[in-house]
Amino acid sequence: MQNVILLAAFCAALPLAAQDQPAPSSQQPAPALEKPGMAAPEPEKKPADAKKTDPKKSAEAKQSDITAAKTVEEIIARVNNEIITRSELDKARAAAQEDAKQECQGKCTPEQLRNDIEDREKNTLRDLIDQSLLVQRGKDMGVNVEPEVIKRLDQLRQQNKIDSMEDLEKAVTAQGSNWEDFKNNIRNGLLTQRVISSEVGSHISIGKEEISKYYDDHKKEFVRPEQVALREIEVSTEGKKDEQLPELKKKAETALKRVKDGEDFGEIAKRFSDSTTAKQGGFLGVYKRGELSKELEELVFKMKKNELTDVMETKQGYLVLQVLERYEAGEQPLNKVENEIMDHLYSQRMEPAMRQYLKTLREQSYVVIKPGYQEIAGGGNSEIQEVSATPEASKNKKNRKKYLLFGKKPSSGQ
Repeated sequence: MQNVILLAAFCAALPLAAQDQPAPSSQQPAPALEKPGMAAPEPEKKPADAKKTDPKKSAEAKQSDITAAKTVEEIIARVNNEIITRSELDKARAAAQEDAKQECQGKCTPEQLRNDIEDREKNTLRDLIDQSLLVQRGKDMGVNVEPEVIKRLDQLRQQNKIDSMEDLEKAVTAQGSNWEDFKNNIRNGLLTQRVISSEVGSHISIGKEEISKYYDDHKKEFVRPEQVALREIEVSTEGKKDEQLPELKKKAETALKRVKDGEDFGEIAKRFSDSTTAKQGGFLGVYKRGELSKELEELVFKMKKNELTDVMETKQGYLVLQVLERYEAGEQPLNKVENEIMDHLYSQRMEPAMRQYLKTLREQSYVVIKPGYQEIAGGGNSEIQEVSATPEASKNKKNRKKYLLFGKKPSSGQ
């Protein structure tokens, strides 16, 4: 289950609060939340001989405007100086539905999908409140993520093959999003990650002895077939003209050379690769024999850890692969699975630590929920149960992808 507060997504889809509200004094009782509507405008005075408007229709139109304004501006929760509106909640729920559908494609039944959507929607308001608390905490700590915001925007620009930041802004606006909101969503996501890392993650320590003990107690889990973990850089040629191919091949060759010269493969993949794996540093997944095309299998299973292929020409484009790790058949030695064990133990520790941290933040803050929403939000200044606190980045699903067709791209005339 995804949790809004821990999205490592590149561009969070949650909108910002419609407006800042001053925090009520701690000496005053918490005000009841209401729908702040718009006052009906004064009727315009017209000359006596002007055509009269049907008073019934005019009243209906005014009531329609007021109802619409109330719906958009309905305040669901206050979190210190911030508010969460009904429109924000609706958008977050819609995003949760879309996430569930994308993750469930071909993997679950309609009933499983429906249950997943219900779970996500039920937790949406609670997650919005927690994210607001974390973002405010980051600002109080003086955390500056502006360099990362610029870097993330540039990565998005490159991944979408957009020439300039101005063009990226136009593309975002064309999709119906506000550019400033778009940047702030990225900023809030980065702030949240930094706060969690500093305030929670940094206090979790996994020792060598603990890793060794887990390995000794779970050796059966590490008996595996021969496998390879792969990363890729792919320069796409799909939809390109023949005269564009030399330049695209040169791009792939440049990426390969930079890795050979010592630059990090993952960073180069983020900048050069056209594949959907780019944002994950090119990580494809872990494969055993029989899961790749015959040609590719014969190649990569002969390679050593960190070894690179030459630029290969496929039906999809120009491809460079790196063997990130090799696993021989049988019981894996500790050094091969040490990072895997550490991630597992870290996640186990993070869950309760994150729950406690969010509880503390809420107790130290002014949180008030509109009547009727307390149950799904955890209530004002109360503990939130069953918070999923595992960073989304540690749950990235493997991008399983097979290159079945090798050879030159057909010419555009064929």
